[in-house]
Amino acid sequence: MTLAQLPSVFAGRARELAELDAHREGLVILTGPAGAGKTTLALHWLHRVRADYPDGQLYADLAAFDPAGPTTPETVLHRFLTALGVQADEVPETREEREAVYRSLTAGRAVAVLLDNAVSAAQVRPLLPAGGIAVVTSRWRLAGLANYVEVGPLDGDEAVELLAELVGRERVEAEPEAAGTLATLCGGLPLALAVVAARLRARPRRSLRREADSLTRRFALRDGVFDASVVRLSPAAARLYRLGGLHPGGGFDAGMLIDVSGVEPEEVDDGLEELLDANLIEEDEYGRFRFHDLIRAHAAASAEQEPDALRRAIVEWYLKALVRADAVVHPHRWRLSPLYAEVGPMSADEAWRWLDREQAAVRGALLEAERQGWSELVWQFCEALWGFFVHRRDYAEWIELQRLGIAAAQRCGHRLAEARLRSQLGFAYAKVGRYREAVAENELALRLGRAEKHDLTMATALSHLGRAARGSGDLLAALDHFRDAAGVQARMGVPRGVALCRRRAGEVLADLGRLEEAAAELTAAARAMAELDDPVQYARTLTALASLHARRGRAEEGLALMREALAMTREAGSPASLAEVLLAFGELETASGRVESARKHLAEARALGEARSRVPIEESGT
Repeated sequence: MTLAQLPSVFAGRARELAELDAHREGLVILTGPAGAGKTTLALHWLHRVRADYPDGQLYADLAAFDPAGPTTPETVLHRFLTALGVQADEVPETREEREAVYRSLTAGRAVAVLLDNAVSAAQVRPLLPAGGIAVVTSRWRLAGLANYVEVGPLDGDEAVELLAELVGRERVEAEPEAAGTLATLCGGLPLALAVVAARLRARPRRSLRREADSLTRRFALRDGVFDASVVRLSPAAARLYRLGGLHPGGGFDAGMLIDVSGVEPEEVDDGLEELLDANLIEEDEYGRFRFHDLIRAHAAASAEQEPDALRRAIVEWYLKALVRADAVVHPHRWRLSPLYAEVGPMSADEAWRWLDREQAAVRGALLEAERQGWSELVWQFCEALWGFFVHRRDYAEWIELQRLGIAAAQRCGHRLAEARLRSQLGFAYAKVGRYREAVAENELALRLGRAEKHDLTMATALSHLGRAARGSGDLLAALDHFRDAAGVQARMGVPRGVALCRRRAGEVLADLGRLEEAAAELTAAARAMAELDDPVQYARTLTALASLHARRGRAEEGLALMREALAMTREAGSPASLAEVLLAFGELETASGRVESARKHLAEARALGEARSRVPIEESGT
C-alpha cells in the first residue's frame, strides 16, 4: 500500500510541480488525457516531498478503465485500514463505518495518499484522509472537488528533453529536427515517447530520422506508435501481447500465460522481458504484469481475432486457481463445484497471498464469464469466493456478485447451486443488518433444499436463518433454527455440524439468560469437538463456556477453561484463533482483577496483527 518506486526518468513539468508545491495539505487533483504522465508526475512530486509526510504513504489504483471495473471505496478502505494497523477481522462492515475509522486514524497525522486513475468524485470522497495530503489522478475534472492541476501533453522542448533522457542526449543533439518530429508524432505524450525510446534503445545505430519517417509512412498517429512496436516483436512476444489483451482485468503473471498458452516457461519469460524492454507492459512489486490503459485497449484490439476458446481458457484458469485457494482457507466446507475434487496442495499463507493479489483479476474473470454467457462458470466463481469475502467482508461487492451467481444458477437449472448462493447472499445481508432480506433468501434456499431432498442445503439454510434471527433480536426463533439444523446434521451423521449448531444454540441460550441450558449445550459441543480432534473449534467453544462461567460467578472455572483454550490454540498454530482466545482471556482477566496478566495477553493479541489475515477460516458456517 506504499508508494511505487520513484520514476527513473522525469523531465519538464516545472509549472505543474510549482502548482503542486502550492498545495501541501488537503486535496489536489491532477487531470489530463491518457498517457500524459499524471501518475509519473504524482509519484515524482510525492517522493520529493515525502519527508513532509512522516506518518506514512498510502497508494490505491482506482482502476477507472480496468475491464474488472473501478475499485470500490469499500475495497480501498479495507486495504487502507489494514495498512494502518487495523486487523482484518476488525475492519467494520459498512463503508460509512470504515470511512469513520479511516478519518479517525488519519486525523492530525501527516500522511500522503495517492489515489490513481479515479473515475468520479463519489469514488474519491470516502478515501480522503483527515490529515496530510491526498493526490488524485483522473482523466476528468471531478465535479465538486477542488484544486486542479492540468496535466496536458508536454510542449515541444519538454518532449524533446524527455526523449534525450530516454535515448541519450548525444543522439538527440545530433538530430534535433528529427527529435522534434518524433515528439510531434507522439503528441507530446510521455507514454508514447517511452515506447518509441524503447525501440531506439534496442537499435542504437538506427537514426531518429529513419524512425520518424517509418512512423510517418506506415502508421497513424498515436496508435501507430504502438503498432510500430508490436510489429517488431518476436512471434512469441507478440502472442503474449495478444494474450494480455484477452486478460479480464488487473495484473497477470507468467504462470497464467504458461498454463494457458502451452508455451515453455523460458520462452514466456523471454517474451515478457521483450515486452518490458519495449515499454509495452509494466511489472509490479508482486512480479505481475499489466498494461497502461491505452496499451491495453490496443492489445485488446489486436486480440480480436483470437479464438473464444483462448479467452475461456484464461477465465477457467482463474476459476481453478480460486477453487484451490478457497479449499485451503475454508477446508471444512462442503461444495457443489466438481473442481474441488481436483485441487492440489497449497499453504494457507500462499492461498491468502494469492487471493489478496488476484482480487481484481478474479472479479474480472467472473464478469467476463457473465458477459460471455458462461453461466456454469459464474455460479462456481461465486461459490468459491465465499472464504475470501467472509474474511475481507466487502459485502457490497459480495451482494452484487451473488446476485449474478443466482441468476446464472437459474439459467443452468442447478437448483442446489441457486440455494447455496441464496444462503451466501443471505449471510451478507445479515452482516449489513438487512435481516428481512437475509431471512427471505434463506427461506428460499430452504425450500429448494427440501424440494431436492438435500440435507446439506437444508442444514446450511437453517443455520443462516438462525444467524439472521439472532442478529435481528429474535432469539427464540434463532434457537429453533439452530436446533433444527442440528437435527438435520444428526440425521446425516455429521457430528461436527451437530457440535457447531449446539455451540450456537448455547450462545443464544446465554443471550436469553437460560444459563444452565446454555452450559449443557456448550459442554456437549466442547466434548464433541475434543473427540473430533478439532482444536480450533474446541477452543472457541471453551471460550464461550468460560464467559458463561464468569456470568454465573464461577470466574476461576472460566479462567481454567481459558488456559486450556489458549494451550490448544497455541498448539494448533492458528494466529487468528490465538488472537481471538488471547483477547477473550485478557477481558476475563481484567474483569477478575488480574490486571498484569490481562495486559500481557491483550498485548500479545494486538501484536499478532497482520498474521491474523493469513490463516484458514474455521468458522462462518457450512
